[in-house]
Amino acid sequence: MIYFNIEDIDKLDKVSRLNLINSITGFKPANLIGTISKENQENLAIFSSLVHLGSKPPLLGLVTRPNSVPRHTYTNIIESKFYTINHISDNIIERAHMTSAKFNRDESEFEKCNLEKEYIDDFHAPYVKESECKIGMKFIEEVKIKSNDTILIVGEIINVMIKQDSVAEDGSLDFEKLNSVCISGLDTYYKTQKIVKYPYARKKNIPKKWSR
Repeated sequence: MIYFNIEDIDKLDKVSRLNLINSITGFKPANLIGTISKENQENLAIFSSLVHLGSKPPLLGLVTRPNSVPRHTYTNIIESKFYTINHISDNIIERAHMTSAKFNRDESEFEKCNLEKEYIDDFHAPYVKESECKIGMKFIEEVKIKSNDTILIVGEIINVMIKQDSVAEDGSLDFEKLNSVCISGLDTYYKTQKIVKYPYARKKNIPKKWSR
């Protein structure tokens, strides 16, 4: 195995360190975040930092980078209080990836990256029409992480739209039917394949052959 201590990591060149640490957690969710400014300028940005925070109430966390430069997604969420989360499917990977380019405030990533916006039930943020799983979010709070000046955006799920036949009887999603992809690092995309599904783990059901 290759061994790195903190000194070894610090000595890596910027790109190598960035790629190592960004990919070391394994696969990450691939989502497009749709927002709109108070001037009605639409914005779309790819994020891989979405995390589950709880199911009652249904909360999701989104980590944004430090505001040392203009962050259109963050600003729009704080101002409008609403945003959308859209799964990236395998047929829009390249277009979704290009939303990470540095566009001007008055440029819409929907238009520049050839993705179609849609508004549903008067929700005050644009969805990605091509996405097969769309989530409408309401801003709840922000938590500033002092260690590196990143910000955790906490939002509540207001609505969900999912491709028909991709929800299992127990409520879980079938990602193969959704064609959702995931990200490793900053620029590498993977398709998912289900291996196995187990029932709820209980101590009494642990196989005896594992006993030590």
